[in-house]
This record gives sequence, C-alpha cells and structure tokens, in this order.
Amino acid sequence: MTDTDGTADTGLGVLGPDELHLLRTFDSLVLGWAQQAQAQERRYPFLLRAADLEDIDYYENFPHLGLAAASADPGRLSALRSGAEEPLRELPASVLNDTGLALPSAACYSVYFDLRGRTLPAEENRVTTVATCFRNETHYEGLRRLLGFSMREVVFVGTPGGATEHLARFKGLVLELADRLGLKMETQVATDPFFDRNGSRAKMQQLFPVKEEFVVDGLAVGSVNYHRNFFGERCGITLPDGKPASTSCSAFGLERWVHTLTTRFGDARTAAEALLEAA
Repeated sequence: MTDTDGTADTGLGVLGPDELHLLRTFDSLVLGWAQQAQAQERRYPFLLRAADLEDIDYYENFPHLGLAAASADPGRLSALRSGAEEPLRELPASVLNDTGLALPSAACYSVYFDLRGRTLPAEENRVTTVATCFRNETHYEGLRRLLGFSMREVVFVGTPGGATEHLARFKGLVLELADRLGLKMETQVATDPFFDRNGSRAKMQQLFPVKEEFVVDGLAVGSVNYHRNFFGERCGITLPDGKPASTSCSAFGLERWVHTLTTRFGDARTAAEALLEAA
C-alpha cells in the first residue's frame, strides 16, 4: 500500500476525529470487560529495558521486530550536519549512543517485568493496560499494519486453572461481539515463539494451543495467549504457595479494529453507533 502522495507506506498512519471516536468507543468496551473481570487498570512506562527483554529471550525469538530508543550524540551530530551538503533525512548509527532502552512490541511485557521477583497476594490477579507498541515490519498497510499502534491487553497472573479460564472468558466475549456486529470472524491457532519448537513444550502446544488469533478478512485483530509458567519462571513471579505463576492475556489491536469495523459499516461514525448498540 502507498501513502496518499504515492510513496511507500511508512506505517505512520493518522486517525481522524471519527476514527479516534471509534477507537475510544471500542477501547471503552474492552475496558468494561476488564472491569467486570476485576482487573486493575494500570499505565506503565513507555519504554522497556533491553536487559529485561533479553531475560525472556525476546531478541532470540523476535530479532526482526526489535526497535530501540537511542539518543544522538550532540558532538557527532553537529559534525555530521556541518559537513553535509543536503539536509539530513535519517540519523546514521554513527551518531547514536548505545542504549539500554527498547520500544515495546506488546503491552503485557510491562506487567510481567513490574511483578519481577514478587510473591503474588492472591492466586488470581488481573491487570489491564493500554500501550503504544512498535514493530519493525517488512511492510506497512494503512491501519491494518502500522509501525506504531495501540494495544489494549487484559492480563491474568496466577494459577494455571485461572489462566485458562481467563482465556475462555475473553474468547467468548470477542466471538459474541463479532456475531452481534455481523463480522465474519474465525479463530486461528498460531505458534508462540516463546516455546522451543523442538522441545517438550512445543509438543504440548500441539495438544493445547497457547495462542489463538481472531481473524477477520485475513487480518488478526486480536488474540488470546497462554504462556503457562514461562514468565513466572523467567521473572521470578510466584504464587502464595511459592510455585511459579502462570500467565495468560487477551490482546486487542485498536487501530486494526477501527479498520475492520469501518470496512464492515462503511464509515467510522456508523461503526461507532453499531458498536454501542451491540455492546
């Protein structure tokens, strides 16, 4: 897809007033689901520590998605600009400092890192948060695939049984909503790179899927994800009895929902009205 000026899509899409209203209407609906599930709403820092991501094998599993937040060295930048014949169109790596900060590609990581080394107060703990996430994709396509996008997640941290119940609850809510809206939605099993494809966990994943995506017209607009005790072990999050916590989350790409609902109803304003009626 190309931008309106005919250049390649850079993934830097803009939402107009009606689209913003639709995004907030949908986000409010999901937030209502989270509140009914007694999830605490939190807002986390906009950046992550690269060291935390390394501890969960992020750069091994998602080397293609990683984006960093680096500062420019004033001296090197000034020297580059003073010797340039044309205005700078990009900052080369030579003027950037090493960085320990990364841009998040999912909202739930902050939840696990915030709970690092803690013993949970109860066997069932739920948190909801929204974050601006970033992914270094091979291509971008309007609101279907953005460089920076909004992700609402509802995260469970606790017992294995509670984690799977959390997923079943939100899967049911999403499918019921899609039915009321007349969306032709299907669920598709996806692989989770956090589990070694050659190990025993990968074999278990084939028997019990750990990631299911909600797909409309070929576009994944959300997912439910079961991580078992992976993050509990890596981040040292324990249950009151001392066992590693299990985690699961339901995730929603808000701009993708705006695209999907606008396509379904013809325009964003009509889509927001339909969403309110279906809620």
